[in-house]
Order: sequence, then structure tokens, then C-alpha cells
Amino acid sequence: QVQLVESGGGLVQTGGSLRLSCAASGIPWDYHVIGWFREAPGKKREGLSCISAHDGSRYYADAVKGRVTISRDKAENTVYLQMDNLKPDDTAVYYCAVMKGVMLFRLYEPAAYTYWGQGTQVTVSS
Repeated sequence: QVQLVESGGGLVQTGGSLRLSCAASGIPWDYHVIGWFREAPGKKREGLSCISAHDGSRYYADAVKGRVTISRDKAENTVYLQMDNLKPDDTAVYYCAVMKGVMLFRLYEPAAYTYWGQGTQVTVSS
């Protein structure tokens, strides 16, 4: 059974930083991607960054490039999303998800991901 558990969200002031964690277990595929997404009220779910499990390749969406860093701890089966210089527009529920295989042309499409965590709330105050 695949489980993804996000943590690390919270309330932070503009300009602050947070590190989100995604603890993964039960993923049945050697080749897969773990991605981070966010969903703000009234907006579509947005892909932010992802990392390939087999070679650690990292990918970033233009909207957050330069402000977020994705990393992983293979021993702990955990993927992290370091977010810096946070802005009120970053307020959202943040999710991690798993894609079977590595579909480079669909990295930021929520529909391409099979399993999802429950999300963690990030609130940035002005």
C-alpha cells in the first residue's frame, strides 16, 4: 500500500522559509517521480518541482525556480521541498505525489500522478 505523508507546513511571515517533507512508503515501481504540488483556494492544482527516484534528477517549474529546492534522503525514503523568500501568494495546501515512470512532458500535470498525500497547509502572512 502506497503512503505519502507530508509535514512541515505552517504559518510564516513574508520572506521566511519552510522545509516540507514527504515520507513515502510502499511505492511499487523502481522508476518513478515524486512531485510537489500546491493548491490555493479557487485555483487549480499547480506543479512546483519533482525528483526522479532512479537518478535523482531534479526539475523545477518556472513559477518557483530559484526559490525552492527539492532534495531527498534515500535511506529515509523522504523527499524535501525547501522554500525560501515566501510570499503571500505561496499560501496553499502543498501535496506530494508519485508518478509511475518518468514522463518528462507531464511532470507538472496532476493527472499524471497516481498516488497523493493528504497535504500540508502553508500560510504566508504579509
